[in-house]
Amino acid sequence: MYAPRFQISNKILVNVGQIEAAREVIENAPLVPDFEKEFRGDAIIRQVYHGTHIEGNDLTLSQTKQVIKGESVTARERDVQEVINYRNVVRFLDQLADTKGGYDQQMLLQIHQKTVDRIVSLDKSGVLRKTQVVIKEEGTGNVILRPPSPQEVPFLLEDFLAWLNSDDAKQIHPVIRAGIVHYVLVAIHPFVEGNGRTARAYANLVMLKEGYDIKRFFALEEHFDRDLSGYYESFYEVDKLHPDISQRDLTAWLEYFTETVAQELNKIKEKIRKLSIDSRLKLKIGEQVALSARQVKLVEYLSEHGQAAMRDLADVLPMVSEDTILRDLKGLMKKNIVDKEGSTKAARYVIKQ
Repeated sequence: MYAPRFQISNKILVNVGQIEAAREVIENAPLVPDFEKEFRGDAIIRQVYHGTHIEGNDLTLSQTKQVIKGESVTARERDVQEVINYRNVVRFLDQLADTKGGYDQQMLLQIHQKTVDRIVSLDKSGVLRKTQVVIKEEGTGNVILRPPSPQEVPFLLEDFLAWLNSDDAKQIHPVIRAGIVHYVLVAIHPFVEGNGRTARAYANLVMLKEGYDIKRFFALEEHFDRDLSGYYESFYEVDKLHPDISQRDLTAWLEYFTETVAQELNKIKEKIRKLSIDSRLKLKIGEQVALSARQVKLVEYLSEHGQAAMRDLADVLPMVSEDTILRDLKGLMKKNIVDKEGSTKAARYVIKQ
């Protein structure tokens, strides 16, 4: 049976720690239903737009939103169809995530069929490839990767899925397992076309099924799309190690993948924290208030710790002078958000009751 080779490096440990901390904040944030709906809708748009843009889709973000809403746009028919397809894939993942049991090849074939619907011929849609494919470098045309032969594909998938459903695999952190799925499916390259989107979708499925849906707020595709060179380079660092997939060390890729998840969740966490603070302040003061990024950090700290001296707040904003922090605090006091207790250097600052 296939067993992935990798080390739990310090970088992976740090990334997973950040993932868990962000997950805790996001899942326990007291967001009202309207905000949750907005966050999910935004995540879907980002997933679909960046998930197809990675593969060369020319639709803009605005056009992608229009297509998702069912509106017509002037664009290549294939680009529009790719967006429709990936939106259907995202919906399908939600259905699959709610099913009991493990992972199987049928799920993979169904995801692929929805990914390439009306783009490739029926005999290649949701069907394992029967021809050899190669990955060429854009521009030079040099072959940079030769995936396994079509004869090997069914056996490699069967072996990999057997491992994914095994007790040994279930002992591995779900995010790391999702990263392994992402890499191995790309490396096997089971289809003639649509491998990247299918592999990313199947990896997302693992996170959704394993309790890491994070309220469906995340879109890893955005990070990959914005860092295409780093994304492809992290694959290549592993690909070049050994011609046999089972002998490759996935550590470098898993460091990149877990860092991507950590960065995405931290971004969402900070957005939720600010939204939570803004909502509480609006309820308290009766109107929306505009705070700078520094003031948000100060309010967050005071909300969590109850009170703080200047030396505490200097640690919150280590690259900022005390005079600047004091100006920020005076601004918060002027808005009736913060109170000052005492008038000497020992003064403490608290959220106004």
